[in-house]
Amino acid sequence: MKPQLEMPKYVDDPPHLLLWRIDDLAPIVLMLVVGILADRLGMFVLIGLLLVRFYSKYRESRPDGHALHALYWFGLLPIKGRTTPNPFCRRWLP
Repeated sequence: MKPQLEMPKYVDDPPHLLLWRIDDLAPIVLMLVVGILADRLGMFVLIGLLLVRFYSKYRESRPDGHALHALYWFGLLPIKGRTTPNPFCRRWLP
């Protein structure tokens, strides 16, 4: 049985590079660079593949946009807008 390939259907779908989503390729590329620098290429590529597997399971069990919301919540995704509240302000007083 061939694995199913997800193709973008809408304009706001996540970006793809050839057949893979960018968020699936990022850990592999990052671990590839770290593996080259550490002279342990095979081990770090394997770690990158495992990270992609665990992240894809996590992503499929959550609603769309959950990772971006988590990055904003922890203050790692700066959003520049006048109406966007500070992510570190957890309680609002009237």
